[in-house]
Parts: sequence; C-alpha cells; structure tokens
Amino acid sequence: MATAISANKAELLAIADAVAREKLIDKAIVIEAMEDAIQRAARARYGAENDIRAKLDPNSGDLRLWRVVEVVEQVDDFFKQVSVKDAQKLQKGAAVGDYIVDPLPPIEFGRIAAQASKQVIFQKVRDAERERQYDEFKDRAGEIITGVVKRVEFGHVVVDLGRAEGVIRRDQQIPREVVRVGDRIRSLILNVRRENRGPQIFLSRAHPDFMKKLFAQEVPEIYDGIIEIKAAARDPGSRAKIGVISHDGSIDPVGACVGMKGSRVQAVVQEMQGEKIDIIPWSEDIATFVVNALQPANVARVVLDEEEERIEVVVPDDQLSLAIGRRGQNVRLASQLTGKAIDILTEADASEKRQKEFVERSAMFEKELDVDETLAQLLVAEGFGELEEVAYVELDELAAIEGFDDDLAQELQSRAQEALDRREEANREQRRALGVEDDLATMPYMTEAMLVTLGKAGIKTLDDLADLATDELVAKKRAEPRRRNDAAPKRTEDKGGVLAEYGLSEEQGNEIIMAARAHWFDDEEAAPAETDQQTPDSAQEDAIADSEQ
Repeated sequence: MATAISANKAELLAIADAVAREKLIDKAIVIEAMEDAIQRAARARYGAENDIRAKLDPNSGDLRLWRVVEVVEQVDDFFKQVSVKDAQKLQKGAAVGDYIVDPLPPIEFGRIAAQASKQVIFQKVRDAERERQYDEFKDRAGEIITGVVKRVEFGHVVVDLGRAEGVIRRDQQIPREVVRVGDRIRSLILNVRRENRGPQIFLSRAHPDFMKKLFAQEVPEIYDGIIEIKAAARDPGSRAKIGVISHDGSIDPVGACVGMKGSRVQAVVQEMQGEKIDIIPWSEDIATFVVNALQPANVARVVLDEEEERIEVVVPDDQLSLAIGRRGQNVRLASQLTGKAIDILTEADASEKRQKEFVERSAMFEKELDVDETLAQLLVAEGFGELEEVAYVELDELAAIEGFDDDLAQELQSRAQEALDRREEANREQRRALGVEDDLATMPYMTEAMLVTLGKAGIKTLDDLADLATDELVAKKRAEPRRRNDAAPKRTEDKGGVLAEYGLSEEQGNEIIMAARAHWFDDEEAAPAETDQQTPDSAQEDAIADSEQ
C-alpha cells in the first residue's frame, strides 16, 4: 500500500478495486480513504494550516490537488485567506466572500509520508469492514450459524464465520465438550454489539434457544409452525426439557419430535454432546403441565398458590428421589420450564403440613372468636383459614354449615369483625409507637398492618414512601425450587418489595406511590403564589419610596 500513492493512474484504480473486493466493501470507500491519505500528506508538505483538498477520479484515475482560500479585504490568515488583488490573479471577477481554489502541483511522497498514508488507508478500510460486519450480523440474533474453530483463548472459543469472527464464551459452551482448532461447529448467534474494537458477535451452544433451533432444523412440523415449542429448559451437557404443542389435532407433537426410531431427537442429542432430552406435551392448565414436566416421576397431587406463585407437588414416598432428580436437576428444570417455584413433598410431609395448619388455624379461631375447640375445628374443616373469610363471607354460606343456623352465623361474623378491629387497633398503636405519620394512613389500599411493616423498614413519612420505586414497594418474592425438610438449604429468596407479603399488584403499587408524591406537586404550585405576595415590611418600603418621589 505504501507504493499506491506514487503509483500511476491505472495502478491506483487497480489497487482500489482489489482492496474493495478482498474486504467486501464499496470501492468508493477505498477511493475516499486514498483521497484522505493524499490530503494529509499534502498538508504535511505545504503546512497543516492550509485547507488542502484532493480528488481521485474513480474512472480515469486522475488526481487533482488544490488549496481552498477565502477572498477578504484584509488578510488575517495567510494560509486560508487571500486579498482581492491577489485573488484576481487566480480567478478573474473574484469578490469578497468568495471561496476560490488554488491548484497545487503533484507532490512526491517520501518514505515517512508514504507510511503515514498507508496507515490512514488501512484504518479507513478497517473501519468500513467493521461497519459492514455489524450491518450483516446485527439482525441475525437468534439464528444458528456454522463456523470453523479458529483458536481457543483462556477457555473462550473464537469461531471463523467467513466474513467475521464470533466468540463462544466459557459460560456459553457445553461443559466437558472438547473443541479443537479446525473443527466445524454450530452455534446460536446470541448477541451482536458494536464496540470500539469492532463488532462483537457472541455465540452460544448452552442457551435453550439453541436446542429449539436444532429441533426446528430436524422437525419439519416445527419449521412449518404445525408444532410449537412453548417452553424449554436446559442443564447444558446433562439434561433438558421442552414443552411442545400441536396446532393440528391429527399430529402427535411428542411423536413428531422423537421421529422414527428416535432419529430426529437423536440428531439433536448428538449435536448437544449426548444431552438427554425430555419431550413433554404442553398444557394451558398449569397443574397438568407441572405433572408432565416432572416426568418420569409420578405425581399424586398438585396444590397451587397463586399469590406466592408457588406450586406444591405431593409424590409417593418411593417417587421422591426421582421427582427431585440428581442434585435437584429434575425439579429445577421443571421449575424453569413452567416458570413456577415448585416444592416437592411426600405423602407423609403433606399430611404433617395439613395437620399442623389445621391445629394452628383451629387455635386461632378458638382464641379470636372465643369459641370451643369443636366449633373452631369445624370452621377449618369447611375451608375457612382467616378471620377475614369468616367476617365477610355471605351469611347464607356460613349458616349452611351442618349444625349452624342464622343466629350462630351472625354471631360468628360479629365476633370476627370485632377481632379484626382489635387487630387493627393494636397495629395502629404499634405504628404510632414506630413513629409512622398519620398521613401515610390516608394512602389508598393501606392498612395498619402495612403501616407497621413500613415503619419497621424505616419508611415513616410521605417523602420516605414517595422516594420508593414501585418494585421496591410491591415486587413479589422469588424463590428457587426446593424440597421441604431438606437438610441443606436449597431455597434462596429475593426479598422483594417492602409490602410484598400483602399481594398488592403493580398497578396498586403505582397508585400508592403517585398518591404519596402528590404533595410534591402541590408545593410547586404554591411556591409561585407565595412569591407574588408582599410582606408588610416590603409594602412599607414601597410606600416610603413612593412618598419620597
């Protein structure tokens, strides 16, 4: 490239054509890079203060070099300005304010100038090549691409994609997979980012979408949209689960994905280094889907907790280890597949839990409603678990319990409401003892119990509440799946919002936050009005000034 600047016309164009073809970029970009290099060399020769331009004809190869100067009455900058008198020698009729060109003779490039020009051209071409690579791959995230392993650096695999390079980071590789330089490898284009050193193409072989795309390549029904993969979860290199559904009642989604003698699923398994795949029929009924997801274990009963977004699954004693899987793998993948936290209990665990809850609720009713043990147990047996349920249920539903009548139902409701009032008053006293202002009690959906929780969290004024984001106030707790009574704790919970335990929705949280911030806007509106009012002292000073005038 160093000889390109001093080459003849034909050679310049030939070099531009060759570079454009090799780098797969527009020839005009290479021509522009050459012009920029010539301009810089000319400024080094004639002075960097000059406004020098170069133009290389892409058809003939003719090179023109000139200096641009402005016509002025009085010259302040001899490099970029020229007087009217001198301008007439360059261009007849030149007037003040015109810009004229002063042709320059071709320059000879020395070794240093040629080397500098070479670097300029290389940099321009490299930038254009990087931009071309980014434009080519930026919209291809989610595709599977085949490349050749170029090198392995610090555990990261660099893949030659033909016109660019991609990288499979260590955490996106299949564990224990041996990759050698020169191997052909398929991977998912996970992300494409523009960075200073060029576009970075991040690939993955561990992402669940990689498995989905492989099935789409092996199963024509998935590619055609007849069968849909609704959910996928992977423990890369070990085990995976996918939930499939058929939009054609005559086609079995599981059978179609397995293929004749397992040919289709085996092709995917081989590409994923022997990773075992459970193909599960997807169902809109979450309980049915959870039962399917826990295969091959048999499930006796499923209990949904919609508020906590948890699912309690009861299995026979001999199915416990199978349901949990090795190191909790089966239940963990089932949880990822369904999007729900799953608790695995044996029949004995479930019975013990029900008995404990029964005793606790019976004792609570016995104490709060001032009834005997038999009546309290009867309420629990009929499905009542909280005082609110007794206080606000339809009177007819309570009276319909065997052995109850209208008078007893009405008395129980009256006692339940009195108990709730006592709780509210106790919470109010505790809230005030914590220093929580009464203004917070006027917020929508707010109860005294919530105010106590806020006070314990250090939120005691409207400004304290207004400073919170919605998720900090009401975001629900998230928990990993676990088995009850595990010796080692397997549950790691996200603390969630301050009021997460009360089941408030995001919309309700927004309403509370906006109500707490309302006084900010009232203060802003009141401020201008206050500045317009005169104080007695200022009014007196104005009057004295008027009298003096």
